[in-house]
Amino acid sequence: MTAIAARNYPAMTRALEPELSTLEKRLLNEYQKGFPLTPTPYADMARELGASEALVLEIIRRLRDKGYISRVGPVFKPRKVGASTLAAMAVPAEQLRQVAAIISSYEEVNHNYEREHHFNLWFVVTARDEAHLREVLEEMETRTGHPVMDLPLEEQFHIDLGFPLWC
Repeated sequence: MTAIAARNYPAMTRALEPELSTLEKRLLNEYQKGFPLTPTPYADMARELGASEALVLEIIRRLRDKGYISRVGPVFKPRKVGASTLAAMAVPAEQLRQVAAIISSYEEVNHNYEREHHFNLWFVVTARDEAHLREVLEEMETRTGHPVMDLPLEEQFHIDLGFPLWC
């Protein structure tokens, strides 16, 4: 599956929600999964969105530069390539935005999101191997000052990884 990986969503509170245009929101919502696997994917997306290919590319570039998306690329099944884990942190509310930004700065983070729970910041980390995964988790703890709860996959289930970001 190829997707646009959005960061800091879906459950961010209204106070943390970025101001985006309708087109930007549609792009993020509609292409989290089902990215066109064609010779002209961005032109195809533009046609479906009623925009130009140049505008779609500019929006993707701008959203990536602002840290709203981490990448456009494939999502692999767990244990097929590299190593990955689900992780969570308990972060005081007043530090959540800052800590989420640090977590989002890692190339290894696919997405992160807030949950209404003691462990309120959740994210997925992928790395080339288990040793690199451990290094990244330890560095995250050092940089944020908060312990990371590592929740490695025990049993695989297929779930839909697309989240409605806006209604």
